[in-house]
Amino acid sequence: MNNYLSVKDYLVFVIYFLIVAIYGYWIYQRKKKKSLDTKDFFLAEGSLSWWAIGASLIASNISAEQFIGMSGNGFSMGLAISTYEWMAAATLLVVAIFFMPVYLKNKIYTMPQFLNQRYNGTVAMIMAVFWLLLYVVVNLTSILFLGALAISSISGINFTLCMLFLAVFAIIITLGGMKVIGYTDVVQVFFLILGGLVTTYLALNLVADHFGSDGGVFAGFTLLTENANDHFHMIFKKDNPFYLSLPGLSVLIGGMWIVNLNYWGCNQYITQRALGADLKTARHGLLFAAFLKLLMPVIVVLPGIAAFVLHENGYFQQEMLVNGELQPDKAYPVLLNLLPAGLKGLAFAALTAAVVASLAGKANSISTIYTLDIYKKKINPDAGEKKLVNIGRIVVIFSMLLAVFIAPFLGIDKKGGFEYIQEYTGFVSPGIFAMFILGFFWKKTTSNAALFATVGGFLLSILFKVLPAFVNLAWLSPMGFSKAVTQKDGRVIYEIAFIDRMFFVFVIAVIGMYLISVYENRKGVKPNGLEIDKAMFKTSPGFTVGALLVAGILVALYTLFW
Repeated sequence: MNNYLSVKDYLVFVIYFLIVAIYGYWIYQRKKKKSLDTKDFFLAEGSLSWWAIGASLIASNISAEQFIGMSGNGFSMGLAISTYEWMAAATLLVVAIFFMPVYLKNKIYTMPQFLNQRYNGTVAMIMAVFWLLLYVVVNLTSILFLGALAISSISGINFTLCMLFLAVFAIIITLGGMKVIGYTDVVQVFFLILGGLVTTYLALNLVADHFGSDGGVFAGFTLLTENANDHFHMIFKKDNPFYLSLPGLSVLIGGMWIVNLNYWGCNQYITQRALGADLKTARHGLLFAAFLKLLMPVIVVLPGIAAFVLHENGYFQQEMLVNGELQPDKAYPVLLNLLPAGLKGLAFAALTAAVVASLAGKANSISTIYTLDIYKKKINPDAGEKKLVNIGRIVVIFSMLLAVFIAPFLGIDKKGGFEYIQEYTGFVSPGIFAMFILGFFWKKTTSNAALFATVGGFLLSILFKVLPAFVNLAWLSPMGFSKAVTQKDGRVIYEIAFIDRMFFVFVIAVIGMYLISVYENRKGVKPNGLEIDKAMFKTSPGFTVGALLVAGILVALYTLFW
């Protein structure tokens, strides 16, 4: 095993880099023939095809926290962590059918714009500032840090140099605007999936070879299910040590829907890819992304389970240790270091593609929100198109350099990137989603109700987080909403599962919004409703067939691995 790249690996990686750079430059030059305005730069209006939208969604979503973090979760808890990917596929269908028509019908291009149009400027500005802080301090930094850490451990290149390289590569792509990002993401997804499948192929072959089977990857998968049967259950029972991470049926009918609907439907970073297209193209792009989501656990979870089985049979005994303790997040890098020269370069390119695409997408969203929702509205309302595009580019560079500077000081390595992102976004997701969902479909929702959801939802999330330390919540245990956890000082407290906390906060936020809105409606307050009619939600026959196929596959997967 080695933690360096050979000449062949560097050659493969350079080919990948050149393909992305040259293709991106070619797209940029084609677009440059006409004056680049804000809708071109931030949204690529009307120029992204359905397959580019779908690929860009996945490229922006899948990053080092999936490759490293979810593989580590696959090592420790098994296939159940795939619920984040498979439930996302179902969520993408919901967003395509119900959310996209509302955005496009009302000509909404940014999330703060939606809040301003539906509620008022105060709500929109509060959330614009919040999203900027969240995207820079939480998302951009964690993607950059964890990506550099993974790439450094595989290649042996200095960690700081890896961070700078990833930042510069992402800046180059982002400065070309959303069209360059969208179409280069197609190339990124190709390398991401190809390189990921190579690693999975190697891992399953290793399992087959160890047990003396000559059946290849299919035999390897069968041996995984036989030798790690406890790693192939999607729904955890109460006695599972990871129950608080994935609390039973809540991953199907509870808080997991809040996690996914907020991420895929109310997130500038994600929805921006489809907001520049017509409804049919946007829907087909989201459907394509749903199919790709079904494939992701094969790439990011199965290698972790394979590493677990191999470790249990004597492999990687020292390589999986950090300071003498078993570190599941080492599973994916350990497997990559077994790849032969050339293939390791391909896997290295896949990991880099995932990180760079996520960074580029996040930086573009930061730039969009700042330029259109803060600079244009509050700082320089008379700014022309060229000025706004230039400001957007400056924001891209500044935000990326800021992330490089602060990332090492945030303790991301201690929490893990996936947990770091979930912990901090989870405090606000329920309130934000409540504000969006009632804003969409209940015209009587008022601005003060929206403020309650955002501020009150955040405070309630903190309350539910600290409550178990002061209140005995054992009465929730029979219902599966709490579990006994022994503290370092020997005390036993009953903690509420993270996903259940989100669901409780969402329900309370919706009830609070309803009561406030009803009270204000009686006082004569008239909210700003959106333009909605039932015909908006009708889907084409092709989309309907594809959506039913995705739903059928999901039912089969959860039935098979219940």
